[in-house]
Amino acid sequence: MLKFPPIKTIASTLTLRRSSFILLNPPQTSSRSYATVTTAMGDDSGMDAVQRRLMFDDECILLDENDNVVGHDTKYNCHLWEKIEKGNMLHRAFSVFLFNSKYELLLQQRSATKVTFPLVWTNTCCSHPLYRESELIPENCLGVRNAAQRKLLDELGIPAEDVPVDQFTPLSRMLYKAPSDGKWGEHELDYLLFIVRDVAVNPNPDEVADIKYVNQEQLKELLRKADAGEEGLKLSPWFRLVVDNFLFKWWDHVQKGTLPEAIDMKTIHKLM
Repeated sequence: MLKFPPIKTIASTLTLRRSSFILLNPPQTSSRSYATVTTAMGDDSGMDAVQRRLMFDDECILLDENDNVVGHDTKYNCHLWEKIEKGNMLHRAFSVFLFNSKYELLLQQRSATKVTFPLVWTNTCCSHPLYRESELIPENCLGVRNAAQRKLLDELGIPAEDVPVDQFTPLSRMLYKAPSDGKWGEHELDYLLFIVRDVAVNPNPDEVADIKYVNQEQLKELLRKADAGEEGLKLSPWFRLVVDNFLFKWWDHVQKGTLPEAIDMKTIHKLM
């Protein structure tokens, strides 16, 4: 298992070429409001049943901008743009980048029933550690890696034995904010996890509309089509941030077998 140094925060601002995201003030401690949830449920009767359950049952981990836990709240509340704008919904997330033995990256298209960013293409798996003991463990990012293993099974049907938690390499963290539509959005401190494994994939249609493996040139063509607006192709904002700032140099490390050289868990990259 890779050993990582203690996590400290060094703010790092990177240039973002194609998107404009801003940061909010550090969030304050927040907890689940049952009155709010009960009221909100009446306003979302058309929501897909599976997504509705996840939005109200799952509790995200609320943070300050230094990645300190300050509370927890429902996935629903954490993604309401109105609450995000008030500055108290920053939560922990992760983004998995899974490569096969040919060093091709597995992408997924989010299902049409997803509440945020439906039908966009993104990296292998993107989700949240939940406010539970096994996913709050800070040592060696174990809580985040446990959550990643859980969601790879939930979304893509990848068995846990295909993705052992000690095979995930946490490379860095980024903080970003992005609207999805007038009601929903994201404000996340995102752990970026790489893993190289040949896996069995059986996508869950409630979560995933399509999948594909791509090499670097195929991904560049996908980016070109998204920029040109061809085929209605859209990419998730967090995936685009990683692509524009990190992905190709890290991918080179994957191919060279030098990925540990890219690890920087001391820095939280604040993408403006």
